[in-house]
Amino acid sequence: MKDNLIEIVQPLLAWYRQSARELSWRSDPQSYRVWVSEIMLQQTRVEAVKPYYERFMSELPDIASLAGAEEEKLLKLWEGLGYYSRVRNLQKAARIVMERYDGELPASFEALRELPGIGEYTAGAIASIAFGLPVPAVDGNVLRVLSRVTESDDDITQAKVKRDFASRLKEIYPRQQPGDFTQALMELGAMVCVPNGAPLCGLCPLSHCCLAHQHGTEGKLPVKAAKKARRVEQKTVFLLRCGEKAALAKRADSGLLAGLWEFPNVEGHLSPEEAGRFLYKKGAALLEIKRLKKAKHIFTHVEWVMEGYSALLQEETPGLIWVSREEMAAGYPLPNAFKAFQTVLLKEWEK
Repeated sequence: MKDNLIEIVQPLLAWYRQSARELSWRSDPQSYRVWVSEIMLQQTRVEAVKPYYERFMSELPDIASLAGAEEEKLLKLWEGLGYYSRVRNLQKAARIVMERYDGELPASFEALRELPGIGEYTAGAIASIAFGLPVPAVDGNVLRVLSRVTESDDDITQAKVKRDFASRLKEIYPRQQPGDFTQALMELGAMVCVPNGAPLCGLCPLSHCCLAHQHGTEGKLPVKAAKKARRVEQKTVFLLRCGEKAALAKRADSGLLAGLWEFPNVEGHLSPEEAGRFLYKKGAALLEIKRLKKAKHIFTHVEWVMEGYSALLQEETPGLIWVSREEMAAGYPLPNAFKAFQTVLLKEWEK
C-alpha cells in the first residue's frame, strides 16, 4: 500500500462538514441509534432505510424495549428490509446488554465485537461514531475509496486485504472527530466515489492525492473477484382465499427466511392441471383457480423463479393459518420474496 493515506484526513473532514447528508441517526448519534441504523444499512440504501428506522425507533426507542419485544412485532417492524436474522441478532444482543451492561452498549470495540450480529465493521462504526474512539469501520464503500486513493490492485473481497486497510487506517485515525472521519469515508464512497458507474472525481475532495485519479485507473478499481453464480430454484406459490380470509404457512425455524410467514408453496413449476391436482390432494375444496404472472426474487446466493396461482376455496383447508387483510397487516410479516403475490392478493381483496 502506498504511503499517501495521511493526506486524506483533513480534506475529508472539511468536505464532510460541508457536504454530509442530514440523517436522524447522525443528528443524535446515541449508541443505540447508531447501532440500529448500521444494522439496517447493511446492503440497503439510505433512502430506503429512513422510514423503517423512524418507525423502529418510535416503537422500540431503547435497548430495554427491543429486548422485551415480541418476535412477531419485531419481525413486522423489519418487514421489507430482508435478512431477518439481523433483527433477531439485534434482539439477542439487546438481551445480553440488559443482563451484562445494565442496558447500555459497552464503550469498547472488543466488547461490542462479542455481541451477536456485530462484526468488525459495525463495532468500529459504533465505537467511533457513538463513543468517539479512533477505531476504523471498513465496509465496501470505504474499501473502494481506499483502493482508488492508494491505487491498490489487491482483491478487496479477501479478508487479508480488508485487515490490511483497517490496520493502515488505524495509524492515521484522528483522535479528534473520529466519528466524523468514519462517516466521511462512508459518505464519500456512497455519494462521490460511487460503486456503480464512473466516480465523480470532479466533486471529490481527495482528487489531489488519489493515485488512481492521477493515473487514470479509477475505472479499473477496486479489484473484486467474480461472484459465484446464484443457484436458481423454481417454486409454485398459491394465493388461497376463502371468504374474506387468505391462507398463510410458517417456514421452518432454520434455513432461509427461518420462522417467517409465507404463502403456501411447493418446489418446482406446476402447470394449471398439476396445480389443481396438488390442491385437491391437500384437501382444498376448489371453486376456481387462475394463473398469475411469474415473479422472481434474488437472495444473496439463491434466486427464486416463481409461478403463481390464485385460488378461491369453498372452505378453509386445515393445516394452514387463515387471516384477514387487517390481521395480515398487523401481525404477519411476509418476506419481500412474496411481495409481488401479496400485491395481487391486496388487489383481489379490494374487488
